[in-house]
Amino acid sequence: MPSNEQRREAAKRKLERQLERRADRARKRKQLTIAGSVLGVVLVVAAGAVVFALTSGDDEATEASAAESVTASPQSPGVMPAGRSEPLPEKVSCTYTPGTQPPAKQVNPPRTDDIDTTLQEVSVSMQTTQGNIGLILDNADSPCTVNNFLSLASQNYFDNTPCHRLVTSEGLKVLQCGDPTGAGTGGPGYGFANEFPTDQYEASDPSLQVPVTYPRGTIAMANSGQPDSNGSQFFLVYADSQLPPQYTAFGKVDETGLATIEKVAAAGDDGSMQAGGGKPNLPIDITSVRMD
Repeated sequence: MPSNEQRREAAKRKLERQLERRADRARKRKQLTIAGSVLGVVLVVAAGAVVFALTSGDDEATEASAAESVTASPQSPGVMPAGRSEPLPEKVSCTYTPGTQPPAKQVNPPRTDDIDTTLQEVSVSMQTTQGNIGLILDNADSPCTVNNFLSLASQNYFDNTPCHRLVTSEGLKVLQCGDPTGAGTGGPGYGFANEFPTDQYEASDPSLQVPVTYPRGTIAMANSGQPDSNGSQFFLVYADSQLPPQYTAFGKVDETGLATIEKVAAAGDDGSMQAGGGKPNLPIDITSVRMD
């Protein structure tokens, strides 16, 4: 099995070859006096209404940057980190930054100091109109995210809200919830930074742009692709899905919950969202979220 170093070197060689091919094409364009400009390439990974959106600028510049920083972190491109390289301190502080949009439902931000990471997991029951969905939240890896989720749940933020988006496309199979408006644009009025797996990479690491497998059963936060844009929307992965490691994973769905989601997924969606997916044909609303 190739080592991390070998994989990084292979990634670097691949990027160098891509840059060479691009330079050669540029020389040929110049020789033929073809006037034009390089258009920025927008990479959209299951983009939705302010969620699952990932963009980059000029792709030649992006690849050049990638070649320069390919060894920025020990993570292998296309491979989800198995876990944190080092455990978090027993107590951490979290930052929840006020946003520019009002909350979809009035809530107070979570507490920010002395967040305990020694409790590995938190068991939660999410009751829905289609059946119970049991959640095991990963407090040790993503404590600020779990702290936020539990704070919202304790304030009844999720109660009587729809799971507004279902995606059944090849490579992306998720049910998205957490917006009281049901439009895909609502949040709690504040945002916060990504945690695991994003924080296992250097910010300049090109591996952050390479899809990895979010395994079946993963619970992860939706975001706008901008810094500190996590809020209340989350998605439940009901089959292995490919996304860049820029969506905080903070728990797992139990088998009973997955059966509930699969029942909804089997009915399909209305295809109403331009970026992919739509409202579930079999509606599913969260009636309550409570710690077990």
